[in-house]
Amino acid sequence: MSPQQVQTFFSTLRAANPRPQTELEYSSVFECLAAVLLSAQATDVGVNKATRGLFALANTPAAILALGEEGLAHEIRTVGLYRTKAKNLIATCRILLEQHGGEVPRSQEALEALPGVGRKTANVVLNVAFGEPTMAVDTHIFRVSNRTGLAPGKTPLAVEQALLKRVPNEFLVDAHHWLILHGRYVCQARKPQCERCAVHHCCDRKLET
Repeated sequence: MSPQQVQTFFSTLRAANPRPQTELEYSSVFECLAAVLLSAQATDVGVNKATRGLFALANTPAAILALGEEGLAHEIRTVGLYRTKAKNLIATCRILLEQHGGEVPRSQEALEALPGVGRKTANVVLNVAFGEPTMAVDTHIFRVSNRTGLAPGKTPLAVEQALLKRVPNEFLVDAHHWLILHGRYVCQARKPQCERCAVHHCCDRKLET
């Protein structure tokens, strides 16, 4: 995409959805972190079903730590890889209490030091919970960036760096959400819905019928 096409691409997405939001349900920064940690290789719908019960029972690092690993695993048993996630979330809660006063840190380095939190998860938390202009490249963003010609790259990190350079500043905070939602509901993996895509005129891929 040319710079003008990139501008048009995001202007169009913004016009259709001025205030995009994550589909994960949360009511605090810690709940956001926990939900994102649980969402790896799982759907937002599935995570929300699990966290509604979990957060009603325990929604702070201390409360989740009090559940213990087995108690937490029971609450999130419907989520994929729940035993590993329970172990990581318990360890994360312990670190938050011991090293951060029970608060979620606001730095990439400190977030990535938490068990189960990689670069993508850290970027999601920084963007969603703190409003930082980060770019968390998941499978949807990776696909959309490459397929459309927006920010081609062979690795998620390469795509992240390309997006941060190519996306105009006015769109950066919300770009992560627009791209995920576009990939989830329109520019889908198996059959992209090109015929109803509002930004197909900016795309490198020819319109499919």
